[in-house]
Amino acid sequence: MELSAAIADFDRSRVADRVANAEQQRKRVLAEFPLEAWPALEVERYALGCGPGTYCRLMEFDTVDLGGIGGGSAGKHIIFRRSSGEWKLAPQLGSDLEAGWTRLRAQFVAAFDAVRREAFDELDDLDALRSGQSLVTKSLATYFPQHFLPVFSGSHLRSFIERLGGTPERGATSWRANRQLLALVEQFPEFSEWEPHELMQFLYDYFDPRERSRPIWKIAPGEQAKYWKDCLEGNYICVGWDELGDLSQYTSDTDLKDAFTALWPTSAISSAKNLLAYRDLEPGDRIIANQGMSTVLAIGTVTGGYRFDDSRTDCKHVVPVAWDTSHARRLDTPQGWRRTIVKVKDSLFAELTKAQSAQNPRAADVEPELPESISAITAALHRKGQAILYGPPGTGKTRLALNVALATHGRTADIDGPNRNAAVTELLETGRVRLVTFHPSYGYEDFVEGFKPAHHPGTAGLHLELTDGLFHKLCAEAATADEGDKFLLIIDEINRGDLPRIFGELITVLESDKRGLGVDLPISQRVFAVPPNVQIIGTMNTADRSVGHLDAAIRRRFAFVHVGPDPEVVSGTIGPLELPELLSALNDRIAGHLDADHQIGHAYLLHNGLPISTEEELAAAYYHDIVPLLEDYCMGRAELLHRVLGSLVDPETSRPKIITATDLPTSLATEFTTSTSGLDE
Repeated sequence: MELSAAIADFDRSRVADRVANAEQQRKRVLAEFPLEAWPALEVERYALGCGPGTYCRLMEFDTVDLGGIGGGSAGKHIIFRRSSGEWKLAPQLGSDLEAGWTRLRAQFVAAFDAVRREAFDELDDLDALRSGQSLVTKSLATYFPQHFLPVFSGSHLRSFIERLGGTPERGATSWRANRQLLALVEQFPEFSEWEPHELMQFLYDYFDPRERSRPIWKIAPGEQAKYWKDCLEGNYICVGWDELGDLSQYTSDTDLKDAFTALWPTSAISSAKNLLAYRDLEPGDRIIANQGMSTVLAIGTVTGGYRFDDSRTDCKHVVPVAWDTSHARRLDTPQGWRRTIVKVKDSLFAELTKAQSAQNPRAADVEPELPESISAITAALHRKGQAILYGPPGTGKTRLALNVALATHGRTADIDGPNRNAAVTELLETGRVRLVTFHPSYGYEDFVEGFKPAHHPGTAGLHLELTDGLFHKLCAEAATADEGDKFLLIIDEINRGDLPRIFGELITVLESDKRGLGVDLPISQRVFAVPPNVQIIGTMNTADRSVGHLDAAIRRRFAFVHVGPDPEVVSGTIGPLELPELLSALNDRIAGHLDADHQIGHAYLLHNGLPISTEEELAAAYYHDIVPLLEDYCMGRAELLHRVLGSLVDPETSRPKIITATDLPTSLATEFTTSTSGLDE
């Protein structure tokens, strides 16, 4: 929706209560933590983890109407205390708590003083505050609402600046970007009478930057949905694993996985990653509450940030949610939802919500949401013009590149739809998307130009003719098309070619700031330029050749996007075997004994785009694809193969055991997967 239409459409009275609540919360902060008290503020009154009543707890959890900073680790508070009593400080503060707090407190005081004097440039000199930009920006907006808007995420600020017609300043801090957004807002007379929190609500209602990048999760409210009634009445979702304590104290999935291992040595391996995603849910995110593998209880919209509610007897990890039970239904096909937290395909969510979309008068103005993986690649292409998708084999890099092509050309709805292959074929036939595979004999003459043998009827022998290569032809077509028409070249197995020889002098004009700049081709002496509407996506298997082996000039001109194994794609079970747990556990071993570049991609456990579902399909995938790949990785080293496959290797022959298809799921489950901790059923 255009900005002017959105402004006219926005009902300011609808957010009057929130505006009033925000002002009450702001007054609470000023009463409990007045500016004049900051120079003597004790760290125990500031830091998260020191019980109720601290400044950081108040700002993150108890003043959500002032603007959210929930989600993520407690590292955003710069100093915090873990449940173990251990203090954590941002690296620039050192390891001494007293000295670190004295320095941090002094910089907060200096920031408040600089804003009071309207010396805003001085804020960027306060290096300790850079580790907590969202908290600092919210603090400045709370104490000085006339100078800052209640938007604190750096990525959100950049998105809103672009929406209002500005260009985000490169490398700007959140508070600096906030000031830039405020300056843009002040250029619109329509906003002159608006309160800051009306502006915030308007921006998120119509131009929410999260809509096109956030995954959708299925979350079970306890085993057999035993907490569903409480969740529905209380407007929240909750999950277990209470022994982990507050999830905000963990700064990575590795930290959380270590905690899992210490508490439950045989617990679900991929739970750490999904629990962090649960912790990082943001207002506006969508989730599905389920019972078992076939029942949708409701679809919810997250309304606040995660909190660890120690007052509850169990299921203490809580996220506030507004529930809509109108979509409750029994699914025709079971979904493999045996775990508590599972990523949901966009196509399934669209199917569940399509009735609502049809009734929504604004639905026609909203494009289908892009999956997070595609949004990351399109952002990289926008920034550099070309990107390389790299990762282990079987992670779907080529499929992902083609999905980007669909999204770029307005075919987002076909990405996970039944007509995807036909849509891809149609797109390739238009010529705006080209697909090529590099190999050792592929050269400059194939890609750019060169003299090639040609036979003309009526003449003897072969003649050499100057022939345009694939990329030359693509650029020629793009140069005569409308500037808004995107042309995409997908180069599969890009690392198998001799890239400096193939690209030649074009390496220079690939750079985004040199698009359209002419370069003389050495063979034909013609002037050649790469138009701005041409983009390149390459794919490479890191098991064949790592990123570090690529030519340095190539690396500088491409954005690199890692595509790793995604256990959620193979969500399902075969007998006692949990496919996501098998993939996670096997890859953990491979990463530990080989390296992460040689992991197994999720595509090995897919058949026709869906997770394998029978013992026969599992046996075929294991013995025809996975085992030969692992044997190749181990290069004849029996002890290495044994460390990866464990009891599935025959100790006498040092070869993988031959197990019947009927028994294979149980054998794999025994070796790789774990107890049912965290499962729904």
